Amino acid sequence: MAIHLQGSLFDEGDEVGLRSLDPVQRTTLGRGAWIDVLPGWLTGADTLFEWLATRVPWHAERRTMYEREVDVPRLLSFYKESDPLPHPVLTEARSALSEHYAAELGEPFRTAGLCYYRDGHDSVAWHGDRHGRGRSEDTMVAILSVGEPRFLHLRPRQGGGTTVRQALGHGDLIVMGGSCQRTWDHAIPKTAKPVGPRISIQFRPRDVS
Repeated sequence: MAIHLQGSLFDEGDEVGLRSLDPVQRTTLGRGAWIDVLPGWLTGADTLFEWLATRVPWHAERRTMYEREVDVPRLLSFYKESDPLPHPVLTEARSALSEHYAAELGEPFRTAGLCYYRDGHDSVAWHGDRHGRGRSEDTMVAILSVGEPRFLHLRPRQGGGTTVRQALGHGDLIVMGGSCQRTWDHAIPKTAKPVGPRISIQFRPRDVS
């Protein structure tokens, strides 16, 4: 698989690792939802991107939409809670997030879903992680991004509010919490602008997808 990644000027030479979660900044979205954002939580993000891009068992999927089968516009890989994660720093990240949010979440993050956005044609449509307990309970989804930044958009599910845009890449972290999965939707839209590849790692509690 060809990789064409424009490296971060701030990441050059850094070993793969994690910074402290203490400076994470929370933004209240409304309707019981919030997001925490920490740019550059992961060091050596470009190194990790290249490692994941070449070693994770990526696969393409087809799904039925509007009565026809279409290609899912990104590559995917999923790790159940019993599966070893593909790189030690992801295991470390999951443990750090579980410890940091233990009082609010009340349970650890368990699964990891990886998405590979190869270029601006790859995307994910508006949705909330409402399968399982995410449909009826407040929960959290933590997303760690490596590779070129792409904008994550968030908007109220019932409309009537402002769309929030957050650029994520090069080791950035976002945690969507409170009622965010039930009352807000999020998406990575397609873009005609030239953008390089990005990989997102989504950590979720049990029975949230």
